[in-house]
Amino acid sequence: MKSEKKNGKTSFSVKDRFEYWFDNRVTKGSLALIRALIAASVVLAVLIAGLIILFGFNEEGETASVFWNSIATIINAWMPSYEDGSLGYLILMSVTAIAGLLFMSVLIGIITSAIEEKIDSLKKGNSIVLEEGHTVVLGFYPGEYNLLRQLILAAADEPACVVIVEDMEREEMEQDISENLDVPKNFRIVCRTADITDPASIEKCSLESCKAVVISPTNCLRTSKAILAASALLEEKGASDVRINAIIAKADYYFPASLMRANNVSVLQTNTIIAEIIAHSCTQTGLAETFREVFDFDGCEFYLDSIPGIDGLTFAQLTARLDKAVPVGVLRDGKTVMNPGADFAFARTDMVLTFRGDEVPSLLDAAPDAVRGSVDASGRAVEGETAETVIIGHNEALPIILRELPESVTGVRLAGQDTAAEEKAALERVAAERGLRLTYHDGDPHAEAVLGDLAGTAGHVVILNDHAKDPESADMEAIFMLLNLRDIRERNGYGYNITVELRKENNHKLVGRGDHTDFLVSSSMSSMILAQLAESPELIEVFREILSNSGNELYLKNVGSLKLEGTHTVRGLRGIMLQCGYVLLGCLDAEKNSRYNLPLGETVTLEKEDNLIVLGRN
Repeated sequence: MKSEKKNGKTSFSVKDRFEYWFDNRVTKGSLALIRALIAASVVLAVLIAGLIILFGFNEEGETASVFWNSIATIINAWMPSYEDGSLGYLILMSVTAIAGLLFMSVLIGIITSAIEEKIDSLKKGNSIVLEEGHTVVLGFYPGEYNLLRQLILAAADEPACVVIVEDMEREEMEQDISENLDVPKNFRIVCRTADITDPASIEKCSLESCKAVVISPTNCLRTSKAILAASALLEEKGASDVRINAIIAKADYYFPASLMRANNVSVLQTNTIIAEIIAHSCTQTGLAETFREVFDFDGCEFYLDSIPGIDGLTFAQLTARLDKAVPVGVLRDGKTVMNPGADFAFARTDMVLTFRGDEVPSLLDAAPDAVRGSVDASGRAVEGETAETVIIGHNEALPIILRELPESVTGVRLAGQDTAAEEKAALERVAAERGLRLTYHDGDPHAEAVLGDLAGTAGHVVILNDHAKDPESADMEAIFMLLNLRDIRERNGYGYNITVELRKENNHKLVGRGDHTDFLVSSSMSSMILAQLAESPELIEVFREILSNSGNELYLKNVGSLKLEGTHTVRGLRGIMLQCGYVLLGCLDAEKNSRYNLPLGETVTLEKEDNLIVLGRN
């Protein structure tokens, strides 16, 4: 670029100014280029027509026809013939035709490029979503499909739409989903490319008209930013009724209750959830499967049902008469109460919290059977002293596990605990509050001799996932620990059960369930709970209570301890357990095969080693 200064100001050449103008015009897109090209074509046509008239090359003297011929020549790029006029007319019209050919070539190129850009934009998923009542899922990770699978199951046969948003190519997302999920015809998946932490970027997904926003499990920082981005956008759109559901792993990322209420946000913490499930299920083999059943849409789950004819019925009467569903609680005045007690009386406007499959519950008119069977006076299982619980590994959820362990657990041995003195003191305080005898086992649990020593004293073994490592490495470390513990148990005839924490849903398929092994996969549990909240956000307090160590929880009650061996009707068993303060959800036989929501009139034969799956306070 050549320029010179005059009077302190830089003077640019005409060429420089044209190039600068053209560069700015190009940046405005294809439409701006087309407008500039049309303007240039018209100017050239008028200029040529003016020259023809000025020099008298229009022999017929019709000014209007000259202008029209000039414009038509540019559009058609038509070369004039020798008989069309004088030599000057032919020369100027030939220039017009050549310019028209150039202009039309450029125009075709611009239009072609514009079409290609639009197609590329559509492929990238940049167009706005014109949906209503859809579910928006912020975040997508190849290999993690349980959330989508649960949303498909929740839709059943009803039409449903899910919009998936991630900062990756739309075609890549669609291909990955089509190769790994069987999507029914009633279920549509729309993929969009956007930054889930940017309110302006996710605006295209029509959050204000959706049913719910679900933030797919990811790292805590990104999830937190996605929550704030969605909240900001919904506040801007005035859509405060749209609920945002998310799960955050660490308690460090704490959202104040006032903020969650103001922005209609529901947040649960993965580490806390998994720790509580581990604590509840590690001494009761098969209970982890019950947690999956409760949160999984494939089978039985919680519903809020309006059941005609319940006005004046007590909870005991409804328990004895409701078929195809287990009454669990009541929703009254916006508050859900589980297991309200046998004498609780229902009102006509109450919603019944039920545990059932897809069948609609029915209220039977037949008189209930007399309650038969005998139980311990307290109605609770007579629990003996449990063997020592061994916890191998360490993560930030360990204090929660110690705090939430059943009352029957009195001793815990920790192995592989590379903890600082301050953290060890914190564990000791938790153990003291809980009344646990806490011991530490020196040595590397990966060594066969050390692992064999631990296994010899264990009644229950918990393998914690190392959250400081990447999920794949941590999962494989836990899996190899499991394989060695299984081998030691088989070779020595030990009877301990094993509970394993994994983080990736596909990894538990590598080793199968095995005998006396419970798998808890954090990503799967998170996806199940998120899908449940997306469909029924009012159940969040129910889930919180089930997962806490206060209020109603899930238990396995041994038939032998309850002295209930023999034959019973399901109606009779419901009544017996309700007398004990429990809601009967199902049965678990000695082979760990479970059945839920048994038909009210069915007769079951219970063996001493069987367990009843119940919900209640212990």
